[in-house]
Amino acid sequence: MNPSKPAVSSPPVPFLPFALPDIGDDEIAEVVDTLRSGWVTTGPKAKRFEADFAAFLGDPQLHCVAVNSATAGLHLALEAIGIAPGDEVITTTHTFTATAEVVRYLGADVKLVDIDPATLNIDPALVEAAITPRTKAIIPVHYAGRAADMPRILDIARRHGLKVVEDAAHALPTTCGGQVIGTLGSDATVFSFYANKTITTGEGGMLVTRNEALAARARVMRLHGISRDAFDRFTAKVPSWYYEIVAPGFKYNLTDIAAALGIHQLRKARAFASRRAAIAHQYDKAFVGLPLQLPAHAPLGDEHSWHLYVVRLTDDARLTRDALIEALYERGLGCSVHYVPLHQHPYWRERYGLRPEQFPRSQHAYERLVSLPLFSRMTDADVQRVTDAVQSLLG
Repeated sequence: MNPSKPAVSSPPVPFLPFALPDIGDDEIAEVVDTLRSGWVTTGPKAKRFEADFAAFLGDPQLHCVAVNSATAGLHLALEAIGIAPGDEVITTTHTFTATAEVVRYLGADVKLVDIDPATLNIDPALVEAAITPRTKAIIPVHYAGRAADMPRILDIARRHGLKVVEDAAHALPTTCGGQVIGTLGSDATVFSFYANKTITTGEGGMLVTRNEALAARARVMRLHGISRDAFDRFTAKVPSWYYEIVAPGFKYNLTDIAAALGIHQLRKARAFASRRAAIAHQYDKAFVGLPLQLPAHAPLGDEHSWHLYVVRLTDDARLTRDALIEALYERGLGCSVHYVPLHQHPYWRERYGLRPEQFPRSQHAYERLVSLPLFSRMTDADVQRVTDAVQSLLG
């Protein structure tokens, strides 16, 4: 008998993750240069990154403070504007916990409100309705890279004497009313450079403000409350070992190794944004006619950063959200959910007695939404894999 012919196995399908950083030779060379320089913590490249960031935003009045995460930046901003025990800060339930947890770091309370059902951004009307005598600030989130309704939010803040700190973790280079996020009338804006963001330093963030006193306070508090910048102390031409602790600060400084990445990522930010927008456009075209609600675009004349491409299954879809994610994963495609809203999490639910019916729009969106792969390194073939899979599963 002839032996059976061995079965021919297909090569495994490569896994396409939900997000990947786009790091090239320029970033690698800058990091190597930093390592060889001997200055690997906060130093000349962190300062250069701060200056470059202000130039990128195009406003010479801006102060940019580099930090080791957007969470740190939000915490520093709230501390600098004086948020304290007894205060309330209003933000959206439809966000990552960092937006709200920084309020609790300072002993203040969080007031969560629901979202606009079209944009998934915080609803300004609900913000105004939530204001109490204890309210001191608002934290709008630019969800997925589409700007929140900042003209209305800033107007509400002005009329009620409230501070505004923008969570712009998704929003580089988003615009609102023709202005780049970071240059509006807020007290501070905080960007994220986490690994899956539109530019990355691995871990990192930037606090941006026009308020010189706020920036000075943030610079002191990001490094243990030391009265003098560590870089200045260690590079002065005369002995400068003396310093003073003026407040119990934090350890939030960005290293030069991380800043080296950021310097070149920032130079590519526009190209990255263009590629992300092109992918979003390909998705839009491919998903017409499917049982999906597609993401809201920026208003005419403004820019969406497309940090995320979030679709929502309509009620006539033949798969649930969880089943769709599982089926895409079986096809080698990574997805995510942005977000499990805060009112669903035990800490926030139990502390404030929250129920899903208090946030019907966020709850409805959460049960149906999927974030599809979107990053600047994706090839057209990668995009085609995603669209083919979604069409075959939902068409």
